[in-house]
Amino acid sequence: MRPAPRWLKLGLAAVVGLLLLWQGWYLGWVLWWKWVNPGTTSFQNQRIEEARLKNPKAEPKFEMRRQWMPYEKISVHLKRAVVSAEDDKFVDHEGFDWEGIQKALEKNQKQGKVVAGGSTISQQLAKNLLLSPTKSVLRKGEEAIITVWIELLWDKRRILEVYLNVVEWGDGVFGAEAAARRYFSIPAAQLDAEQAARLAVMLPAPRRYERNPWSAYMNGRTQLILGRMGGAEVP
Repeated sequence: MRPAPRWLKLGLAAVVGLLLLWQGWYLGWVLWWKWVNPGTTSFQNQRIEEARLKNPKAEPKFEMRRQWMPYEKISVHLKRAVVSAEDDKFVDHEGFDWEGIQKALEKNQKQGKVVAGGSTISQQLAKNLLLSPTKSVLRKGEEAIITVWIELLWDKRRILEVYLNVVEWGDGVFGAEAAARRYFSIPAAQLDAEQAARLAVMLPAPRRYERNPWSAYMNGRTQLILGRMGGAEVP
């Protein structure tokens, strides 16, 4: 068997080297954010770019409302509500809820379209911090790698703290503090159980639900999450 040409070996080595550098760049950010609170995330930059594309001849009128709040200054009701609604096995899994993923796949197959995701809070955070919302095999692979690093390098308290501070809660509304003030005119520390449950229900599609956060659907889902919150375990 003839050995591979030298140019092929060099090409493969270059590809592997670039991949390692690319992954190292992601790893560096994950390490940095273990101690330093993130600034603008990839997802937030995407929203800014969307606003710019709507009116390319003028400055985008995109007002981003966000204010970082330490973990202890966010209502425990909101922590329980978000875990109940988004990832009820958050404190136990290592980044992936395999049972949840399987159920989502079965549900999507039955419906013939994507109606459920199965992503954990850690996976959502990985995507929001560093990746684009584009759905592709490559992007999901990157998300999985970053999720593993987040779970290895951060504790669950840090993961939930960052998630609650960067997640979208409406058009230009990011994080628990901005959401609490936007919808209830109070700081995140003062959210009661019902308010927290209502905010948690908004997370899958916040820009759609903010148009009528007290709709019949939202009211029903809020009561459902309220019933689950008592058994939710948070860091």
